Amino acid sequence: MSAPRPTTDARPTPTGRRSRGVEVVLIAAYAVFALSATARSLVQMLRDFSFAPVAYALSLLAALTYIAVTVALVRGGRRSHTARALCTVELVGVLVVGTLTLVDPALFPDATVWSGFGSGYGFVPLLLPVIALLTMRRAGPPA
Repeated sequence: MSAPRPTTDARPTPTGRRSRGVEVVLIAAYAVFALSATARSLVQMLRDFSFAPVAYALSLLAALTYIAVTVALVRGGRRSHTARALCTVELVGVLVVGTLTLVDPALFPDATVWSGFGSGYGFVPLLLPVIALLTMRRAGPPA
């Protein structure tokens, strides 16, 4: 009788596929928010920019941020230094605008994407950069 042969498991590790799946979901979520925030800000600005110029400009800033994060994730993946920096800027923006809309609602006669910490979008604008930053942290140091 010969000694038993060591078994090798040739199946792909679920971690690799799962982490790529998370990356695809993040890119898709940012792309959807880029599209929706862009549409919202353009409609708001074209309808009556003078009604709430700060709010509408912040909606456009949110849209541009989502576009930039989407591009950074597509180009550099979860290890992109640019994506990490943009997600941090996005999170700070959501926190600042969300706080201002609660502390001084008169500053925002109309809602922005980030008003009330993204309450108009189910708080996804608050959760998305947190999830993205945690995912990028798990991926390792920036490339």
